[in-house]
Amino acid sequence: MTRAAPSGPSRPASAETSRRRAARTHRATVGKLLALAALGIAVVVLRGPWTAVLSLAAVITCAAVARLPMRATARALLPVLVTAALAAGYQWVTRGPDLAVEVAADLLTLVLAATLVTATTPADRLLDVLARAIRPLRGVGVNPDAVALAVTLLLRTVPEIARVVGEVREAARARGLERDPRLWLTPAVLRVVGRARDQGEALAARGILD
Repeated sequence: MTRAAPSGPSRPASAETSRRRAARTHRATVGKLLALAALGIAVVVLRGPWTAVLSLAAVITCAAVARLPMRATARALLPVLVTAALAAGYQWVTRGPDLAVEVAADLLTLVLAATLVTATTPADRLLDVLARAIRPLRGVGVNPDAVALAVTLLLRTVPEIARVVGEVREAARARGLERDPRLWLTPAVLRVVGRARDQGEALAARGILD
């Protein structure tokens, strides 16, 4: 009976593959955060409606490439769309159409970009990258883990609030109550505040806020 030749050190090879995969994921996360930061700076520095519209189109294209569900995303971001429309209407009346388009497009660009980053990046990887980036500031009293957690919660807050408001509004529409904003905004605010309180209590229970 012949014995099969040894297949080689599969475990070290598997470990090396895992390390390479983790390194690629880390670089991708860093790239996403740097791109988000660069986009935020560009939105502030660059002026004009065409620049704002092109930035929004670029983010929408990235969302399509990442296969972000457009209908579900638009439904979840409905409150942001309403806010952008109200802001654009106010700017249109007070300062003209160019600024109205710029303000609305910039707001939608930043919110959609943040949603895209958080939807395509694991939370633990996002926390790890942010903590590493802030670690040099530990010498001046900055807690990298706390700052990373705060930024991550901030990035996830807008899509979460949009999702909650969308769910409440759908429920109100099913009952024929969507015409009165008070009947669906009030429960939406209560749900958002309750969720924030629960998160705060959970963090305090784990000693993260100490």
